[in-house]
Parts: sequence; C-alpha cells; structure tokens
Amino acid sequence: QVQVVESGGGLVQPGGSLKLSCAASGSFFRIDTMGWYRQAPGKQRELVALITRGGSTNYADSVSGRFTISRDNAKNTVYLQMNSLKPEDTAVYSCYAVAVVQSIKDYWGQGTQVTVSS
Repeated sequence: QVQVVESGGGLVQPGGSLKLSCAASGSFFRIDTMGWYRQAPGKQRELVALITRGGSTNYADSVSGRFTISRDNAKNTVYLQMNSLKPEDTAVYSCYAVAVVQSIKDYWGQGTQVTVSS
C-alpha cells in the first residue's frame, strides 16, 4: 500500500507565494517520477510540473518561470514552490507519485486547494 499526502495549500493574494509539499509513504521498492496536476472549476485537469528521480523537470507553459518543482529522494517528498501567483492559478492541486512495487503504478493524493484572491 502506498499513500500520497499533500500539504501547504491555502489562500494567498495575487503576487504572493505558496509552497506545496507531497510525501509518499508505505511499502514500495522505489519512487520514480513525482509531479503535480491541478484542476480549476469547470476546467480539465492539467499538468503543472513533474520531476524524475534523477532531477529532470518539465513545466506547463503557464507556470514556467514562476513555479519550481524539487524533490528529496531520501524523504520521498516533492515540493512545488509557487511565486508570483495569479488568480488563474486557483485550483485543487493534486500530487502523484510513480511507485515501483510489484509493478509500476501511479498513486495520487487527495488534493489541496490553492486560492489566489485579494
């Protein structure tokens, strides 16, 4: 069993910053790629950023230059530093982790709300 738990969401003013964290725990051989998706009301879920175990990253165009994804492999934790937040960044942010157990499978967190509003 693999658990993925996010933390760090909340309400922030436009131009502000937030840092999300996501930790994977349980029984697995290793955690490979980790990342963040978001879904705003009435919109499709979109990839925000991902990071491989080796540290390679990929960002959505809409957040590139403002968000930074990083990870601590020893803690099986991924972080998303969000700067210069805009109202259009308001969404539920969900973390995922690709875990190697008996097979390779994606595990998802429950999501954390980020609201950017004055």
